[in-house]
Parts: sequence; structure tokens; C-alpha cells
Amino acid sequence: MKKKKQGVPAAVKKQSFKAYMKGHYDLYLLLLPAILYTAVFLYIPMYGVLMAFQDYSPVKGIIGSNFVGLKHFKKFFSTYMAKQIISNTVILSGYSLLASFPFPVILALMLNYCVNRRFGKIVQTVTYMPYFISVMVLVGMMNIFFSTNYGVVNTVLQALGIEPFSFMSSEKSFRHMYVWSGIWQGMGYSSVIYFAALSGIDWFPGDGWRGRPGLAVHRQCDYHRSPGAVRYIDLPSIMPTVIIMLIMSAGNLMSIGFEKAYLMQNDRNSGVSEIIATYVYKVGLIDARYSFSAAINLFNSAINFVILIVINKISRKLSDTSLW
Repeated sequence: MKKKKQGVPAAVKKQSFKAYMKGHYDLYLLLLPAILYTAVFLYIPMYGVLMAFQDYSPVKGIIGSNFVGLKHFKKFFSTYMAKQIISNTVILSGYSLLASFPFPVILALMLNYCVNRRFGKIVQTVTYMPYFISVMVLVGMMNIFFSTNYGVVNTVLQALGIEPFSFMSSEKSFRHMYVWSGIWQGMGYSSVIYFAALSGIDWFPGDGWRGRPGLAVHRQCDYHRSPGAVRYIDLPSIMPTVIIMLIMSAGNLMSIGFEKAYLMQNDRNSGVSEIIATYVYKVGLIDARYSFSAAINLFNSAINFVILIVINKISRKLSDTSLW
């Protein structure tokens, strides 16, 4: 006969939960501000998505406005600009993700192998500083450096006998200018998390690396490690961090901030610079078409959510590393 499993009495469970909370209440107090911030500024305002299904009127409010269903979604997809805007967003986002993601990892590995610690700290600081430059200042610097009249880049090109090129106004160069200026600005900041992960590696000879002589070396001797240590020790150790960051970046694939694209946009490059974020800004805040812009933004958020779910599932199957 099978023995019946004796369950834990409810009184014991209740008592143990009280004891647990009593012993860890300080941790939950530290967590409370984050929970309140998330609830007040992220979850409560989500009722505003109802605007996407209404003919919203500021006078009537969200509750009093007329419900129109999928009218604004159909209107957006029927416009001639819908296909162009979506394709511009996908191409710019994909290009930015694929081009920018490897550089912070490479920079962190290079800094980790830097023999001169002082030089490494200087390089880390120099690459970290551009992150604090505002987008407006960055675009202003780009306009000055790449100006056809007095820009440094075109001055050098003219000295080499090459005709000056309008980098900031050309559709061919817009995406390259947008992506590589972003890499320059954010590479140092993004490498911090990988450098921290690498700093936590402390392999001793034989600990998990038996049969691979010359690869598992004490942290204090990491400057003398063989090049294979990057492949067999460093990369496998930080790979979970890399995958998590890649999943989070892929989840924001369609969420490009409008500031930089809007500041770089002009009549000559609008064919490739008009993305969902800039279009929502124009129709929502400038033209005051609140419901129409809310519908476009909701569609954009839904696409991001689907991409996040798919990438997370693929990552969990291939590497057993995922967000949940």
C-alpha cells in the first residue's frame, strides 16, 4: 500500500511565512520603491491604450469618448506611408542591433586583457564619456563635422581630391550615420556590464578545465593566458550575460527613440529617416490626432512583445538561458 503523503499543517505554513517576512522585511522595503514606481508610472497609465479604439476627445475624456474598434488600425495600414515607415523602422533597428551589439563585448575583452591597468582605465573612461552627451549635442557635432562647407571630414576629402559629400542629407548615408554615431556614443557604457562579468572570473588550474593546459590560470596571471582562454574561459563565462542582453535588445527592436532620428531628419533624407517613432510624434503631438497615434504605438508595442517572446523561446531551447 502506498503511504499517504503527509502535508504540512496550515498553521505551520502560516507561521513559517510570518517568520520569513519578519526575517526579510528589510529586503521587501528596499523593493517597495521599485514596485510603486512600476505600478504608478507604468501599469496604471496603461488604461490609455483604450484611446487606440476610440475617437478620443480631450473634452469627453477616455471614458466618455466614442468607441470605434479597429478603425484607426485599418486607417494606418491603408495609408501609403505605412509600408515605408514599418520597413524603415525594421531596417534601422535591425542594422543598429546587429552592428552595435558585438562592440561592447569586444571592448570589454580588450580591457580585460590590458596589461597596463592605468592605460586600461583611461581607455574605459574615454569610451564611457560620450554616453553623457545629449542627443541634441551629438547631432549638432555631426552637423559641424560633416558639413559640406566647413566640416573636418569634407575638408580632408577635398584635400585628397575627393568631392565633398552631404552626409547628413543623403538617404544613402543616413542609416550609417545614425548607427555608427550611436555605437561611438554607447559602446563604452554598454561594455561596463560585460567587463564586470569578466572581472568576476577567477579560474584556478584544473577547476573545470582539466585536460586543457595553459587555459585555466589564476586571475592574477590572466595577462599571460593563451589566446584560447578567450574562447574556452571568458566567452563561455559571460555568454549567459550576453544572451540576456541580446534578448532585451531584441525586445526593443522596434522601439527607436524619435529624438535622434527627428533631429537628423530633413526633406532630402525623409524617405529613409521617417520611422514609426517620428511619425507618431508628428501625428500625435503636432497634429493632435491622439487616437490614431495611440493605435500606431500600440501596434509597435505588440510587435516588440511578440519578438521578445519568440527570441526568449529560441534562446531557451538553444542555450537554456532565458528571461523566464
